[in-house]
Amino acid sequence: MEALEGTKRVVIENVKPQVNCGQYPIKRVVGEEVEVTADVFGDGHDEVKAVLLYRHSKKKKWSEVPMQFLGNDHWRVTFTPDSMGTFEYTLQGWIDHFYTWQKGLKKKFEANQDITVELQIGAQLLEESAATAKPGQQKRLRKWAEQLNKPGSIADAVALATSPDVSDLMHACCERQNVTNYHKILTVEVERQKALFSTWYEFFPRSAAQEDGRHGTFQDCERLLPRIAEMGFDTIYLPPIHPIGFAFRKGKNNSVTSQPGEPGSPWAIGAESGGHKSILPELGSLDEFRHFVQSAREHGIEVALDFAIQCSPDHPYVKEHSQWFKWRPDGTVQYAENPPKKYQDVLPVNFETEDWQNLWRELKSIVIHWIEQGVYIFRVDNPHTKPFAFWEWMIREVRQQYPQVIFLAEAFTRPRVMERLGKIGFTQSYTYFTWRNTAAEIKEYMRELTQTEMRDFYRPNFWPNTPDILPHELQSGGEPAHITRVVLAATLSSNYGMYGPVYEFGINTPVQGKEEYWDSEKYEVMHWDWGRLTKIREVITKINKIRQVNPALQTTWNIAFGDTDNPQLLCYTKWDSERRNKMLMVVNLDPHNTQAGWVQVPLHALNMDSTQQYMVHDLMTEHKYTWNSEWNYVELRPHEMPVHVFRIETANPGMGHDSLDDNWLPDDHGKHE
Repeated sequence: MEALEGTKRVVIENVKPQVNCGQYPIKRVVGEEVEVTADVFGDGHDEVKAVLLYRHSKKKKWSEVPMQFLGNDHWRVTFTPDSMGTFEYTLQGWIDHFYTWQKGLKKKFEANQDITVELQIGAQLLEESAATAKPGQQKRLRKWAEQLNKPGSIADAVALATSPDVSDLMHACCERQNVTNYHKILTVEVERQKALFSTWYEFFPRSAAQEDGRHGTFQDCERLLPRIAEMGFDTIYLPPIHPIGFAFRKGKNNSVTSQPGEPGSPWAIGAESGGHKSILPELGSLDEFRHFVQSAREHGIEVALDFAIQCSPDHPYVKEHSQWFKWRPDGTVQYAENPPKKYQDVLPVNFETEDWQNLWRELKSIVIHWIEQGVYIFRVDNPHTKPFAFWEWMIREVRQQYPQVIFLAEAFTRPRVMERLGKIGFTQSYTYFTWRNTAAEIKEYMRELTQTEMRDFYRPNFWPNTPDILPHELQSGGEPAHITRVVLAATLSSNYGMYGPVYEFGINTPVQGKEEYWDSEKYEVMHWDWGRLTKIREVITKINKIRQVNPALQTTWNIAFGDTDNPQLLCYTKWDSERRNKMLMVVNLDPHNTQAGWVQVPLHALNMDSTQQYMVHDLMTEHKYTWNSEWNYVELRPHEMPVHVFRIETANPGMGHDSLDDNWLPDDHGKHE
């Protein structure tokens, strides 16, 4: 038994947050607060103290923060990581004998008991602390001890013994004894701000040409940068830009036989001209790609690349590393299948190969290659079909050298699998938002993402569509549905993205009976009128700019829903960490009909009094309304504007209605039409 182990009387348990009992780090970004709670208690009635210790993993010295007692043996503390990398944190607890003495002394004094001996005990505790204190502190402690041993009056002695000066110095000087250390050192993976707040735009570079009938290039992509920046996007995600195989090349609308000149799917990676480290010649050169990446950065945009671990039968790996693929008894290579679906143009990589170590190193080298070209964001295609152990190793290896790299998991699969990918290191994740349509579904999903343990390891990225997914809601709801879904994505989650330009053009013709686009851009070069203006595009531009200037929309976690008397209306509020910026969204979930009713503003979540007068300023329409209570009437016509995006603006304290700035009040003084 460890020496003095039996003298430790404090228990520390139920420490949160931690992922898989501390197996994996929780996630935060630089400047994002970490709240730690725990049950810390001891036997009997002695007073307990507890502190949190934290440090960057590359530093030796720990920082200490006192925990706050909340009652019923429950404690709370916060700390804020100030740099990228891994932070460590743990807890300590001990019996505070001096504080225990102070409380007992006060109670006995108030009960008119003889406390002469109690004062002598206090003096002894002060003398013991003075023995290990600094010279200046020693003098004060011994002076106080003398005053307790020879008090002028009992009342004065009690006042001195329980004073803040004595308490603070004893807290600083008193040597902690029999300290209980929490049995784990927990970790926080701290990433850059973009991990929490980002706005993604996906397009196919081969469709970027201004002229019909011409294959797009990186130079064409550069010409689109002002348009994409003006719309408010900070991340451009490109589908694979690598050479495309010819063997079993897919044709228009996923036809198993392509016609001469058809470009094939970008996800059928690899040809004689190269593989994952090469560029499709029609797009341009590596230098032109680097120039595009730099030009995007000058527009405030980062380029994200697709990382798809799959190969065309023409990929150089098939000949050079045949052991990385599965071969069938007839000597043919196994192509990808998801029965009854077949993907003859794609070969899956065999991660059970005996040569797995070389395979892992090569795949990591692909990511490093593109990082060296200036790319720090990767959207990973179908990570759930590759081993978890590989991703955990690869992400850790890359981040040790490049902590700014962001990985987005494109995994529409079973919940436990999606969660595991978040735990092992993926920065952000695609979600089920695409199929959450009713108010009840959205509320429940947001509760799961923000109020369960998922909040600490799973950062959602909401996409209303992708090249693979045209949801039924967009198929049937037309322009109002496109507006509603993009505003929901942009205001529910601080990370969101969309596949354009089909989205802003409202293109919604599906493959019959499926959630897929007809004439899918995955299989053909399209020509777009990039200068075309639509209402959807106008709304996208406006909501992105609203996000940029309202911190409440730059975090996913601070959200509360309000009740409504109409299930077609969804009402929710978001706020920044200091509750200075407060946003209120009301959405008509019916794309076909006007919906009206009473909505409850969750004022309690905003620390607002239910009797307080406040203004709601619709940033989509610039209309302003004065509201005076929790419940208010709204009416939303989907073909005009199916959403309210309100900023809540309150009057200055102490100012009456007549004292408000004229610009603060709407002309109708609260009448909501």
